[in-house]
Amino acid sequence: MPDTRAGLPAIWTDGLGRASIRSLQVLAVAAFAWAVLWTLTRVPLVIIPATIAVILAAAIAPLVRWLAGHGFPRALAVAASFLAIVAVFGGIVTGIVFLVRSQWKELSQKAVAGVDQLHTFLNTGPIPVSDEQINTTRESVQKFFTSSSFGSEALTGARTVGEILVAMILMAVTLFFLLKDGAKIRDFLIGFLPAAHRATAHLAADRSAVVLGGYVRGTALVAASNGLIVGVALAILGVPLALPLGVFVFIGGFIPIVGSTAAGTLAVAVALISNGPVSALIVLAVVIGVNQLEHHFLQPVLMGKVLSIHGLAILLALAAGTMLAGVIGALLAVPITAVGWTIIKTVTGREPAPGAAVPSTEPSDAE
Repeated sequence: MPDTRAGLPAIWTDGLGRASIRSLQVLAVAAFAWAVLWTLTRVPLVIIPATIAVILAAAIAPLVRWLAGHGFPRALAVAASFLAIVAVFGGIVTGIVFLVRSQWKELSQKAVAGVDQLHTFLNTGPIPVSDEQINTTRESVQKFFTSSSFGSEALTGARTVGEILVAMILMAVTLFFLLKDGAKIRDFLIGFLPAAHRATAHLAADRSAVVLGGYVRGTALVAASNGLIVGVALAILGVPLALPLGVFVFIGGFIPIVGSTAAGTLAVAVALISNGPVSALIVLAVVIGVNQLEHHFLQPVLMGKVLSIHGLAILLALAAGTMLAGVIGALLAVPITAVGWTIIKTVTGREPAPGAAVPSTEPSDAE
């Protein structure tokens, strides 16, 4: 017999029935979320640059606001910020090129001795490698580079480079418009929400922008720490190009997992060619130590303070993002998690609005 209070049969009004209805609702929401994610993954060339542009816009926006507050028109403030960023990165790249050119002769001279040391080490090391095995390996490498399979891989790589260039252009254009018209875009999107929820959405958007800016600054601090440690170690060992390699490690720190590994591998290779196996092993130990320091201390502790997220949540987010979307997933996992947590705190009222009185936990005199 139908339940007149709920308008449903009695089987749906007991505890198990209500749990079943709630489970169906959860499954429906999960299916919708999966459909949205699946759709977004079909257009990574659009979604990834746009997401990175949003993150960068949050970090650059304070500079734009400062310039606009000092009399710059909005478009001019955005253009000046772009020029400042390009000047900084252009100066870094130019400095690296001049340093490499100035030390290239020294590196070339050391490379000859380094190759001889490596050959001797391979012949007489803990696991001896004969000249025949070395020649066989070299012939295999040469055969691969002259094979059709390498040609197809090169074409794939060329296509990937083209996609990266397109993504960078799209990211730059998106970033410009986010900095110039970010408030209008935000108001337009929030306008689709019911009027009762727009104030909360505005507050969540403002807080998310602050969190993303903190994420970029925190990542820069972690990357700077890695580059400084590796650069100092290379300088102490007398490895050529210590400063440029330290800068490469710093830049690689912005790309989780792969970036630091690739930059560290380059540092080890230069140490091996220029100073021999012993220095290369020392540099390898330093690179591994820096990576462990980043993953188990700097990233969780420093980024946890910047983002107000527990270190365990950051580690789990990095692991999940890497498993779901590889390098890009690792790159975007932490900021997406931080924004999601910020929105949840704002919507549920766990984080009071600016200026709101925070209830005191101290006992009053009357108690």
